[in-house]
Amino acid sequence: MAERSGSMDAMSGQPMRIITIANQKGGVGKTTTAINLATALAAIGKRALLIDLDPQGNASTGLGVDRDNREVSSYDVLTEASSITEAAMPTAVPNLSLIPSTLDLLGLEMEIAGATGRAYRLRDALHFHQVETPQFDFVLIDCPPSLNLLTINAMAAADSILVPLQCEFFALEGLSQLLQTVEQVRDSLNPTLDLHGIVLTMYDGRNNLAAQVVRDVRSYMGDHVYETIIPRNVRVSEAPSFGKPAILYDMKCPGSQAYIRLASEIIQRERGLQAA
Repeated sequence: MAERSGSMDAMSGQPMRIITIANQKGGVGKTTTAINLATALAAIGKRALLIDLDPQGNASTGLGVDRDNREVSSYDVLTEASSITEAAMPTAVPNLSLIPSTLDLLGLEMEIAGATGRAYRLRDALHFHQVETPQFDFVLIDCPPSLNLLTINAMAAADSILVPLQCEFFALEGLSQLLQTVEQVRDSLNPTLDLHGIVLTMYDGRNNLAAQVVRDVRSYMGDHVYETIIPRNVRVSEAPSFGKPAILYDMKCPGSQAYIRLASEIIQRERGLQAA
């Protein structure tokens, strides 16, 4: 993995880590992972911020924030109308803040198409936040399921990428495309960007194909694949309709427990990187 950079958080003495959660393929558990990983990090004592960059706003809804209550959003940050501090709002989860999204994001690409540094809007806002008013240990960015200016902003701002990968037949094909995109962003916009890890999602142990996908991805990507596997779980699927992360909705269900283990695994990887 590439060496990482990051400004020191004045409160903890540790760098604020920025992780983009991305996959240009939809339906892989990306937003579910963003919501529940952010919640799990907060639950184990880390100060977390989730930035919703998907115009659909499912991460915001999944944390119980109605569209009518999104007065300041990620759109305002990307248009330089608001700072990270002004846009971040508390959630029902202690230690977890949210910058919600709105449908305004749909027109952002056209709105700033000719602007200088348009790919660095989010990076610059986060950098200013780290220097002026640092208050988070982790920033997670939930991207739309496509490669557009929003995703490029997220990758340009990030220390690393976390890739949710559904245990299905075409998993490796989609992964190859995403890794090519990460490499292009590294070459042109963010030379320190690295792959934090790949989390296998929607695993069904009764399905022989799912088990084969796990073996194939681990063989292909090695240590980049987290040990934790997220199972298919009805309680995790139900939680967003109640405006709650699964960990609040049913902490004891297998899906919630898996996300708590994933958060611990990410912390362990971060400690290893800092010690290296």
